[in-house]
Amino acid sequence: MEKAEQIRSSNSSSKLAKALLLLGLSLGYFMVLLDTTVVSIALPAIRTDLGGGIEGLQWVVNAYTIVFSGFLLSMGGLADKFGAKRLYLGGLTLFLIASAASAVCPSLGALIAIRAILGLGGACLMPASLSLLAHAFPEAGERARALGIWAAVTGGAMAAGPVVGGILVDTLGWRSIFLVNLPLALLSLLLTSLMIRETPHNPKKGFDASGQFTAIAAIGALSFALMEGQVYGWGSPIIISACSLAVLSAILFFRVEAIGKAPLLPLALLRSPTLVAGILAGMAINIGLSGILFVMPLFFQQAIGSSAHIAGLSLLPLTIPLAFNPIFTGRIVGQIGAKIPMTFGFCLGAMGTLLLVWADQSTSYAIMFFGLLFIGFGVSFTIPALMAAVISSAPKDHTGAAAGALNSSRQLGATIGVAIISSVLTGSESFITGMHGSLIVLTIILVGGSLLSFAFIGGRRKTVNQSQDAKD
Repeated sequence: MEKAEQIRSSNSSSKLAKALLLLGLSLGYFMVLLDTTVVSIALPAIRTDLGGGIEGLQWVVNAYTIVFSGFLLSMGGLADKFGAKRLYLGGLTLFLIASAASAVCPSLGALIAIRAILGLGGACLMPASLSLLAHAFPEAGERARALGIWAAVTGGAMAAGPVVGGILVDTLGWRSIFLVNLPLALLSLLLTSLMIRETPHNPKKGFDASGQFTAIAAIGALSFALMEGQVYGWGSPIIISACSLAVLSAILFFRVEAIGKAPLLPLALLRSPTLVAGILAGMAINIGLSGILFVMPLFFQQAIGSSAHIAGLSLLPLTIPLAFNPIFTGRIVGQIGAKIPMTFGFCLGAMGTLLLVWADQSTSYAIMFFGLLFIGFGVSFTIPALMAAVISSAPKDHTGAAAGALNSSRQLGATIGVAIISSVLTGSESFITGMHGSLIVLTIILVGGSLLSFAFIGGRRKTVNQSQDAKD
């Protein structure tokens, strides 16, 4: 009897420890995602306080996503080289310090620079947290449940960001949106330091420095050209030079990856049409989502005159589906494959974006409600199916690289989405005209994503792994 009690007590302690461990890792991921949505609501207030036009605001958003996307590919390898716990705690500490510094920035330039540092911290956190989860929950069923909870944080952060950001901006000012990270980061630091053991690591493992350098150069140059093309002129020497640098860096990246011993992106992965289509589709869906999240808060606050709080509430039809629909999408994908959910999701997103093209100061919110709702459900159908399609199409020993490539392409898409919106807004006679033009471009991109999904994504979950197993 006494022994049974001890076993029950031991099991309860183990469950509590794992729950705290999962909480600590989820908080880190929550912060990374919250930062991408909470800032969008604060943009008008930041411009009022620090100055800068649409061009400056896009750099506030994209300084984060450019660095995030550029370093995601290499952080998984660094976790294997130095240990996932060490990388996670380092990234979390960096995120904590940069968040505090963001709250006291004296100028727009300083804020943009610190946002880039935040992006580096976020790039450390994402792959390291996944690696730590995989080692902390070795049993397949338990790991699946843990990953489900971890992934559900995505929707929670997306839904909470605009609302929390709006309340904070209206009551405490825009600087408070960065201070909210401090208690979350400290709690995550405490829990992960105490509850998580270091993962096996290999200090002698190689690091693809050339691949990392050429990747960030290509992404940075392309982003600069897209964001500043309207300012300098698309035919200006500086923009032509940036485009040339982006192309040259991309060519060098693929050359380095082809001959490198420890490539960031094994080029063998690109032989799979499904995986390539998935990477491009991931870029397309994030172009749409990030573009909408950039322009709609500006529309609600600048064109309509809503407060930040009301603007955040107005975005709930978009963000709430992201919190619960991925659970159902995962079940659907398990039954019928990724093709139909992905294609349907892109079509919904395109329909919703097209509805918003008719929005102006006199438009009923009901139209915008359904437009945002369609986009929210479209994204929440597309992304889980997309992740399943990409991971299942990769060989067993390259699933991590495939996931890194998908996440990087999505973050690059986020950068491009904001750049497209900003470029069209800057070159238009009025905000409303620019908004309509940019939303038409996003609609076309989302329609392209639906065609890509229908043409190249498998209807059933036929994986490379399964094909190889069958041959064996």
